[in-house]
Amino acid sequence: MVYGAQSGHIGGSMSSTEILAVLYGRIMRHDPKRPGWVERDRFIMSKGHCTPVQYATLAESGYFPVDELSTFRKKGTRLQGHSVLGKPEGVENSAGALGMGLSFGLGIRLGMRLSNIDAHVYVLMGDGEQDEGQVWEAAMAASHHRVDRLVAIIDRNGIQNDDFTAATMRTEPLDEKYRAFGWEVRAGIDGHNLEAVEEALAWARDVRGKPALVIFDTVKGKGVSFMENNPNFHGAAPSAEQFARAMEELA
Repeated sequence: MVYGAQSGHIGGSMSSTEILAVLYGRIMRHDPKRPGWVERDRFIMSKGHCTPVQYATLAESGYFPVDELSTFRKKGTRLQGHSVLGKPEGVENSAGALGMGLSFGLGIRLGMRLSNIDAHVYVLMGDGEQDEGQVWEAAMAASHHRVDRLVAIIDRNGIQNDDFTAATMRTEPLDEKYRAFGWEVRAGIDGHNLEAVEEALAWARDVRGKPALVIFDTVKGKGVSFMENNPNFHGAAPSAEQFARAMEELA
């Protein structure tokens, strides 16, 4: 998708692939034939530039034809570079600027609680957006209102934009900070081990009385040797030579 468009955020999409595969395949209550089903769980992509993995997951789940993925970031497409609510069906929020997803997910979950809907809201954040003050306002509000069935997920790949997170803004220890804000937390989970991902997300799904957070340790660009842990592939498309090599490694 990214190669065809010669644009897109590939590194952070690949670090989240197993997380989304498990969410849609084993954890979330959803139905691609009824995308507007009131009782569905919601997935909020807070790091809204990582649409390649979001669109791929929705297509593989049956929300729209897989062939449409080839239109990514092209004129007239529904598959924009940053997520747009309802385009395609299954996209639950519009995103672009980072740091807003947890607030959005909290609002949805509070609305569900007022309507006596017991569905879950899952919010995927990047580690870079933990620099944003709005994230911590939402974290404090979620704890204050004892909002359960709200599951935050941090893709801790250690890179934001074109540098490492530790060089941009030190945020560790994230797990202790969220616990201090009143959340139930699991950290240090291998985000590329399917069994570990499923066990952690199943645990978070069952937390009651407060919000839950899972911090997954991941590798940006996972699966392609020259992209792994490489800030240059935050938002860069591969060349023809790089694409051929990447597809060989992924085969």
